Amino acid sequence: MMRISGKTVVTAAAVALVCAVGVGGGVAQASSPVAAGKGMPSACRPANHTAKITPAPATSGHHHYRVTLTAAPGYDPCELAGSPIDVRFYHHGVLKGVTAGHYGPQGKAVTFGPGHPVHFDIQVPNSAGGVPADEATFTLKAPGGVIPGESSANGRLTVDAGTVIGPVRPGA
Repeated sequence: MMRISGKTVVTAAAVALVCAVGVGGGVAQASSPVAAGKGMPSACRPANHTAKITPAPATSGHHHYRVTLTAAPGYDPCELAGSPIDVRFYHHGVLKGVTAGHYGPQGKAVTFGPGHPVHFDIQVPNSAGGVPADEATFTLKAPGGVIPGESSANGRLTVDAGTVIGPVRPGA
């Protein structure tokens, strides 16, 4: 029977670890997004941007609200296209029963990221029957499909039947 000393086992384990890690880097470094060439997380992901609703100039027969999206430094720019979908309006956490459509060109891509805010319009018909809201949730679209997750924006607005959402445009 052959005896294996403790030093032999430790040495064999160390050699196996060095072979698995390889020269000059290590597995952890190679699996990080930056080392793998993937860049930083996308600004389009809901957790990586903020959104705010503010009143915008009215037009004949409509109220308008601007939803501005801003990405913090450290996120990769991305492309958005068209109007957000699955838009829902809330007032003090209670869902309002207003369904929003969309208007405008839906195929134009817009770059969004740190230093490149974007916005979209909420257009609401003038009527006596609108309901107050203080939050909107929505799903953003990219040129190739939807961005997973739900974004949200806060700010006072009034919504009603016939509310429509404009396409994402560059600028605040």
